[in-house]
Amino acid sequence: MHATLSAALLSALATTVAGHGMVTSFKTDGMTNQGFILDYYYAKVNKQPVPDIAAWYAENLDSGFVAPNNYQHPDIICHKNASPGTLTATVSAGGTVTFNWPASWPHPHGPVLTYVAKCSGDCTKADKNSLQWVKIHESGIDYATQKWASQQLIDNKGVWTVPVPRSLAPGNYVFRHEIIALHGAGSLNGAQNYPQCFNIKITGSGTANPSGVVGTRLYKNTDPGIYFNPYTTIKNYTIPGPALWVG
Repeated sequence: MHATLSAALLSALATTVAGHGMVTSFKTDGMTNQGFILDYYYAKVNKQPVPDIAAWYAENLDSGFVAPNNYQHPDIICHKNASPGTLTATVSAGGTVTFNWPASWPHPHGPVLTYVAKCSGDCTKADKNSLQWVKIHESGIDYATQKWASQQLIDNKGVWTVPVPRSLAPGNYVFRHEIIALHGAGSLNGAQNYPQCFNIKITGSGTANPSGVVGTRLYKNTDPGIYFNPYTTIKNYTIPGPALWVG
């Protein structure tokens, strides 16, 4: 009886928070792939089967973000206690990956970024601490309209599409897709990072193998795009992280 009650409570909690801060599905060249959802965490806790997916496992069970004072902790890499997905999706160099966040995303202030890190072998066995991240896509704020990328995401009902550079060499990669919410960023450690990771094999004839940065060196809590007041007219915004790789 107690086990049943516990499972019911866990399921109810999952229903309450599952929609916040997670990519529930993603498309590679138009093919839909399952994202990681909290139902899978609670299934694992209750020793129930969990499906094989390309999205990484994570334990963002509270309000779902990593705070800036944890930027040097492995949680910033692919979220809390993240571990590799058990499958690998496929996309062509020059193709697209479309990420589906909750349609009711609540934070309209902040950038959207995407990184890739090439695996030395199968990404299902990747060591997240040694992955070298290269930023392939970023969007901050439109100075003319003062509309943030996060607001564009909201306007598009949680859908965000990223082009895959045609010049990237084929191989197994982890994609790191992230929203940084800035509604509390006027205070030190007030920004909120929502990183999500996915195993995706890139096909094609590209030859570029750009060098990257380990995840715990991507950001500092005092970076000008992290410790930042968004409640003013923005004339200059420095998107966080290393420089965008343009291929």
